[in-house]
Amino acid sequence: MAGETDPAVIVGAMGRSAEEGRHEAGGSVAGPVVSDRIWTVPNLLSMLRLLGVPLFLWLVLVPEADWWALLVLAFAGVSDWLDGKIARAWNQASRLGQFLDPLADRLYIFAALLGLVIRGIVPWWLMAILVLRDVLIIGALPLLRHFGYGPLPVNFAGKAATLCLLYSFPLLFVAEYASLVADVARIIGWAFALWGTALYWWAGSLYAVQGLRLIDQTRRAERTDHEGVRTGVPDGDTRGGHTDRHDPTAPATVDGDPGAEPEGPDPRGHRDQGGTMP
Repeated sequence: MAGETDPAVIVGAMGRSAEEGRHEAGGSVAGPVVSDRIWTVPNLLSMLRLLGVPLFLWLVLVPEADWWALLVLAFAGVSDWLDGKIARAWNQASRLGQFLDPLADRLYIFAALLGLVIRGIVPWWLMAILVLRDVLIIGALPLLRHFGYGPLPVNFAGKAATLCLLYSFPLLFVAEYASLVADVARIIGWAFALWGTALYWWAGSLYAVQGLRLIDQTRRAERTDHEGVRTGVPDGDTRGGHTDRHDPTAPATVDGDPGAEPEGPDPRGHRDQGGTMP
C-alpha cells in the first residue's frame, strides 16, 4: 500500500503553477514507482480476494458453513499481506492495485458485518457506524477531485483498524458455539471489534484533516499564482483599454496638431510631469 503523501512535497510541486503542480494524492511521492500495469501478481491476488467476497457471504448466510467461511476469510488476510510484500519486493506496485487492495478490505468488512447482523450475532448499530464512515469518505472524493487530487493513501490508523475488524469477525462467528472457547472468543472478538471501530473513525478524521490541508494549500497556491499575474501587468493606467505611456520617438503635439509648437519652456530640457520616463 502506498505511504502517506507529504503535503509539503505537494506544495513544493505547486510552486510552479497551481494547475501544473497538482497530482493525485493516491500516488506515492517517495517510494516505489507506481505503474499502470494490470496483469501483475499482486493484482491477481487482489482479484482473487474480490471473487471470494460473494463466496464468503453465501457460506455465512445459506448453508451457515462458518468454518469454510473462516477459511475464505483467512485466505483473504494472507493474500492481503502477501500482495503488499510481492509488490514491494518485485517492484510491481500499480495504480490498479492501490484501488483494488482497500476495496477488497472494505467489501470483506461489509460482507462479514452483513452476515453477522442478519444472523443476529452483532447489533445493527455497529454496522451502521462503520458504513457511515465509508459513506462520508466516498462523499468527499468529488471535492478532492475538484481540486485535482485522487483518493488519499491509506494511513497507519486505517490499516490497524482494518486488521482489528478482520480479526474480530472470525472470533465473533466462533462465539456462537457453546463452549469455553466460544466464551473466550466472544470477549476477545468484541474487544477487537470496538477497538477497530474506534480506530476506523480515527483514521477517517485523519483523512479529513489531510484532505482539508491539501485543499487549503491548493487555494493558497492559486492565490499566489493570481497575485503574481497581477503584479506582472505593465505599469500605467490601462483603464478604458489605453495607457498613458508616451512614445519617446513621437513628435510633441498640441491639441492633436503634430505641427504645432508646445507653449511654455522648452520640453527638451524638462520631463513631462504627466508621463513616464523612457
